[in-house]
Amino acid sequence: MISLLFAKLAEPNVLAAVLAALAAGATVFTIAAPMLEGNTLNKRMKGVADERERIRQRERERMAKGQQKILLRREPKAYMKNIVDQFKLGDWLGTETAKEKLVKAGYRGQQAEVTFLFFRLVAPVGFVAVSLFYLFVVDDFGLPWLMRIAISILAMFLGIKSPEIFLSNTTKKRQQSIRRAWPDALDLLLICVESGMSIEQAFRRVSQEVGTQSVALAEELTLATAELSYLSERRQAYENLANRTGLENVKAVSTALVQAERYGTPIGTALRVLGQESRDTRMSEAEKKAAALPPKLTVPMILFFLPVLFVVIMTPALIQVFGWG
Repeated sequence: MISLLFAKLAEPNVLAAVLAALAAGATVFTIAAPMLEGNTLNKRMKGVADERERIRQRERERMAKGQQKILLRREPKAYMKNIVDQFKLGDWLGTETAKEKLVKAGYRGQQAEVTFLFFRLVAPVGFVAVSLFYLFVVDDFGLPWLMRIAISILAMFLGIKSPEIFLSNTTKKRQQSIRRAWPDALDLLLICVESGMSIEQAFRRVSQEVGTQSVALAEELTLATAELSYLSERRQAYENLANRTGLENVKAVSTALVQAERYGTPIGTALRVLGQESRDTRMSEAEKKAAALPPKLTVPMILFFLPVLFVVIMTPALIQVFGWG
């Protein structure tokens, strides 16, 4: 039975049918995923509340000097932590910027770090196992064994890089969400500051209002509010906000807030100028995307639109010439 299954998988038509089915399933999933996605605001805000509670506990412990430390984060899964500790993956798989990348992608705490290291070990093993099984057992495609070994090594390299690629894509989506909502958040922050609110109250109010537009930005502002309340230096809270997002617009606002905190300069003027610059940047990005549409649409128009257009135009003429119908 197994040999018959492998023989069927080796046939080109069966393999093409399987790939077509996978492509159709992926298309249906891509279309249906946005419809099935629920509201993650409550879940993320609960995570922010847990993070705020952790910061409060840490500051209390620092002042108490000796009180037993209580961790309010979720602990990593036992089997993952055991494998990471047993093989000491943090020493030879953890990169210097891994924690920074995890934070920018929205993953914090020991659980995220352990999961990242675990999949950096498991992913290449899985990729190599699948490639070797298919190339040496199912179908070798007429390739020599040396070429199949090279393909398996390439699969291992892709497995090593896949967690980093996943983090990079997640970070870009998160930064895009923050970048789109940032000008509106600055306008709200300016209104709150000019109405007489403190910067902590302004951040808290803006995080509540901007949550429907960008969950990621609401989360970062809530964490900044917590750090402003419990860190000994407010400058560190502003710098942490800029480092967590990795956006130039946020860094500019953070620098302006640090200068206002240090030299007593007015915040309203700086926020108004930076908000206008953020809106101009968002508009220029939209114009750039609009200008790039015509070259991108050239090939689809040639392949799909023009043949249909010729059929629509030529069919009535052909019917009249040849007397069809």
